[in-house]
Amino acid sequence: MIQPQQLRVLVAIRDRGSLTAAAESMGYGVPTIAHHLASLERHFRARLVERDRRGARLTALGAVLVEEAVQILARLEQAELLVSTQRDRGLATIRVGTFASMGSQLLPRAIRELRRRMPVQVEVVEAEPTGVVQLLEAGEIHAGLIYDSADDPAFTSPDLQLQVLLEERYRVLVAGSSPHADTAEIDIGELAHADWICSRHESETSDRVLRRVGHTLGFEPRVLMRTDDLNMIHGLVAEGLACTVIAPSAVDTRFAVRALPAVQELDLRRTLFVRPKAPSPRAITELQRILVDVLDAQST
Repeated sequence: MIQPQQLRVLVAIRDRGSLTAAAESMGYGVPTIAHHLASLERHFRARLVERDRRGARLTALGAVLVEEAVQILARLEQAELLVSTQRDRGLATIRVGTFASMGSQLLPRAIRELRRRMPVQVEVVEAEPTGVVQLLEAGEIHAGLIYDSADDPAFTSPDLQLQVLLEERYRVLVAGSSPHADTAEIDIGELAHADWICSRHESETSDRVLRRVGHTLGFEPRVLMRTDDLNMIHGLVAEGLACTVIAPSAVDTRFAVRALPAVQELDLRRTLFVRPKAPSPRAITELQRILVDVLDAQST
């Protein structure tokens, strides 16, 4: 079985360039470093480090392993920190994934109310919906906020429980200086030759909506840039460089942009709370209730 210390030794050899320097940095003798390295190489039945008079360097296989080792050690360090935090503070810790726009609007208020109700630490991990679901399925977060299309749902799993928090019709975001900006609604067919800003992941809902409408109208959207950075998206649109498909709740009114309904019927975007069907910490159930209450209060 691989031991964390063996991985630390491999990282130290990579960083220091020799067994002697690695031993000095870790406070070990060279024989101890050599023992850990030999055990690791026996486990993989492969040479991981080449040594000569100039020092030590990783083989191709060693380089592959060390990249994984860095991530494994970081996760172990994080786990140790989480456990020690709970031990020292007497707090439960939950991890929640979210996409940027809705997370910044909803989660701060919900977390404040949750902490008022119970002693809990909340860690927020920002990712697009595909990433949130992957983190959830890997057990790295307890719950998440995602968005999806009501007409073409992408996230269904017998292991996940989803609750719809909000539904809103997609719109087209154009520059405030655009000739379309003052119209009541926009015909996407008139944007067949425009540049578009799309998500980094082609499977994300807004991309699927745009491709479907483009296909119906006989054009393939021309992608200027793929990004999920809302500030970058708004900045590019405000400068008249491109347009994009967006939900009303994600529009940042600090930028000179307009979010217009389309002549074509665009999909409903659903914001969902997603969690495993398996038992979850009580704080997750409470957070879910709070989010529902916050959105109910906004709609009245």
